[in-house]
Amino acid sequence: MSEPMLINLRVNGVTVERPVDPRLHLIDFLRDELGMKTARAGCEHGVCGACTIRLDGEIVRGCLVLAVQADGKEIETIDGASDRGDLKDLQAAFHAHNALQCGFCTSGMLLTASALLREKPDADREQVREYMSGNYCRCTGYQSIVDAISDVLQQRRANGASR
Repeated sequence: MSEPMLINLRVNGVTVERPVDPRLHLIDFLRDELGMKTARAGCEHGVCGACTIRLDGEIVRGCLVLAVQADGKEIETIDGASDRGDLKDLQAAFHAHNALQCGFCTSGMLLTASALLREKPDADREQVREYMSGNYCRCTGYQSIVDAISDVLQQRRANGASR
């Protein structure tokens, strides 16, 4: 067994310092050590997208990052992004389009969708579908998710054009 390593990071704006096993994945650290159950663990192979979080502002799969790799970095989960309010229009659109049925994939979907809105503000429906393809949803069939994200893209373009 390896010696625990002390890590220091910021999670949703709060500084955290903890000793961790060097093999502990970041998603397990968030869930088991910090009690953040909205950070989901799905396939544990980086395929499903349920464990999507932000690491220094970029979306990553929390199951593919070791907690020690996050030492000195800023982590944001759906809680931090939601509390800040930057997902409000996405959350409202997901609700309006019934794009969050069981809710298991929703946190990863919202964080990925927010990255899409930032990186590809002119995306069309096919580009939305392609971008979101790394996040699995067993309930919705994706149509409602694509509808919700496309509506937000359209609203943001319209609001930007009217300024």
